[in-house]
Amino acid sequence: MTRVPTTSTEGYVSVLNPMGKSPVVVVCEHASNFIPSVYNGLGLAGGALESHAAWDPGALPVAMGLSDLLNAKLVASRVSRLVYDCNRPPSAPDAMPHQSEAIRVPGNVGLTSAQRQDRVDEFYEPFRATLAEAITATSTPVIVTIHSFTPTYHGRRRSVEIGVLHDTDARLADVMLETASQFTDTLVLRNDPYGPEHGVTHTLKEHALANGHLNVMLEVRNDLVQDAQQQDDMADCIASWLEDALVRLSVEGAVTCQV
Repeated sequence: MTRVPTTSTEGYVSVLNPMGKSPVVVVCEHASNFIPSVYNGLGLAGGALESHAAWDPGALPVAMGLSDLLNAKLVASRVSRLVYDCNRPPSAPDAMPHQSEAIRVPGNVGLTSAQRQDRVDEFYEPFRATLAEAITATSTPVIVTIHSFTPTYHGRRRSVEIGVLHDTDARLADVMLETASQFTDTLVLRNDPYGPEHGVTHTLKEHALANGHLNVMLEVRNDLVQDAQQQDDMADCIASWLEDALVRLSVEGAVTCQV
């Protein structure tokens, strides 16, 4: 797949294809496991930085594929979710978690209010503002956030393969779930493995619900997007679901996927 090359980067947030004409605005909050050197790796050891605790493996390539196929803007964080989780408001304790599943994060223990605010100012606010700007620059915007999740969590195997998540606005999720049930053998479930009760819909609430924009959060099990071929296939699949949904919902400016 040929990727859209144009990228605008400011600090710890990037916009891929900033001139994209699709109504879809793709978001990848957990795209990177990068930890700035000033944080000394947050005191993590071993393979913690490569684990799902630090980022969403495979999510960024899938998001890039969607950006390419739909000619859509993509806003992505360039810092580990352990430094600041851009899908959490500053008030959330897990915006800078001191524990992620079995992984303790020493560099996040005992943060002062001033230290937390410094991270909000450096990582969250630029991401929030950049995403808001991308949405404002899009006619009839549709917000689609891309995540991945670990197949096993706290020792429990997860059977769901793709989760279609929503908060109080289920319009887009409903149509995508109906489409998925007709055209795939993949196990696709609503608000699984997470739902709004877990605090995972912050981006949707902050950038879509308040303004009435169509929106959905997609969670892909990360063993399904381990290599480039899997990632391309997943992007193709999700793009086709989105294309069908936008046509059925009569979204102005919906375009044919470039597959």
